[in-house]
Amino acid sequence: MLIYNTQTRRKEEFVPIEEGKVRIYACGPTVYNYFHIGNARPFIVFDTLRRYLEHKGYEVKFVQNFTDIDDKMIRRANEEGITVKELGERFIAEYYKDADALGIERATVNPKATEHIPEIIALIQKLEEKGLAYAVETGDVYYNTKGFAGYGKLCGQCMDDLESGARIEVDNIKRNPMDFALWKAQKPGEPAWESPWGMGRPGWHIECSAMSMKYLGETIDIHCGGKDLVFPHHENEIAQSEGATGKPFVHYWMHNGFINVDNQKMSKSLGNFFTVRDIAKEFDLEAVRMFMLSAHYRSPINFSRDMIEQAKASLDRLYTARDHYSFLLENAKDGELGEKENELMAKVKAVREGFDAAMDDDMNTAGAIAQIFELVREANAALDEKSPKAAIQAVLDAMEELTGVLGILRRKTDAKDDEVEKLLAARAEARANKNWAESDRLRDEITKLGYILKDTKQGQQISKAYNQKTKGWRFYEAV
Repeated sequence: MLIYNTQTRRKEEFVPIEEGKVRIYACGPTVYNYFHIGNARPFIVFDTLRRYLEHKGYEVKFVQNFTDIDDKMIRRANEEGITVKELGERFIAEYYKDADALGIERATVNPKATEHIPEIIALIQKLEEKGLAYAVETGDVYYNTKGFAGYGKLCGQCMDDLESGARIEVDNIKRNPMDFALWKAQKPGEPAWESPWGMGRPGWHIECSAMSMKYLGETIDIHCGGKDLVFPHHENEIAQSEGATGKPFVHYWMHNGFINVDNQKMSKSLGNFFTVRDIAKEFDLEAVRMFMLSAHYRSPINFSRDMIEQAKASLDRLYTARDHYSFLLENAKDGELGEKENELMAKVKAVREGFDAAMDDDMNTAGAIAQIFELVREANAALDEKSPKAAIQAVLDAMEELTGVLGILRRKTDAKDDEVEKLLAARAEARANKNWAESDRLRDEITKLGYILKDTKQGQQISKAYNQKTKGWRFYEAV
């Protein structure tokens, strides 16, 4: 498997630190609001990475943090008249609701910054001992970037370039413009913890270094997140972690590309900034996942209503195909595989191999999806009501496995409720009596209940209708 490593700027063969096991750290949300569509992309992309590695037989330990203390959280909690802890707990619960709807599997561990204050303090003290951290008279503690020779290696710029291009507030208490806060002294009305430097709270970057080392060790296989985190967040994580241990922090850095909305950069000022929860008011979020995986994860992607509609239509095709094969299987008989079926079995094998080849090439999910549609095309041409069970089952098994890797086609075919069963029985009787008007009326009743009805040689075939009327495209300003 090849992975594009942000640090080396090339694709590299993936070789885990420990054979058969993979340790991944993914940056999670700051839990002061519902997460937005830009956050959703890395959550979906790296959930798919985890699924694929497990598909290949690896045991994956996947850690994704919750930042539950920062300036935005403090500000919003004060506005609402609640504690920062109450705010964090509320939006962690809301995160899980949206993540579940997007098909994102639960992390092995979801550590919170506020529950790892001792580990954070110990790491800062270690950096202080090595001359890489210094306290100032205000009670703040900063990282000494001039003391770490490798600073800038992830983003590929030397310190002089970073300093000249950085937009950093003038701060006379820091030794260097690029130095960043490891510990922030308490201000009035802020939550705080005891520390050797007085009451305060951790800076943003230090939590990930401390929690990654606690749960995954001093060196990990993969660290991932959005491209916007390369600098300064991930650059600072390297400085903290490698400065403290003297060991490589991460073997492979993976970052997904940006999202534009209707060909414009997403921003609150443009009025095109909206949350996943807002999108769920109009679309099934499975279509959002399909959309995210339809392009290579490192490429920029344009989010629009038309693109989600296209993703939804693609999902509908796959659901319709799966329901059709399931219907054929219910009525199929055991039998010998003929030439046509043997050819299909060979094509199923080729599709599986093509899927893995696409995913092995730096997680080319678009190519993997193309292989699933190739499977459907071949199956549609080969399968009919005379096909033996083994051939149909092979197609269904391949569909289930490959779509499972991508986290799509999660809905199971709905069982027919009693009302539909009665309508189908009545319609079968009407058709037997050649009462076509009554048959049409009953078809309309079945359709109103949300089913698609198709008459076949084997009887009436129904499936759930996945398309729904949209309510119009709306943008919502995040609170």
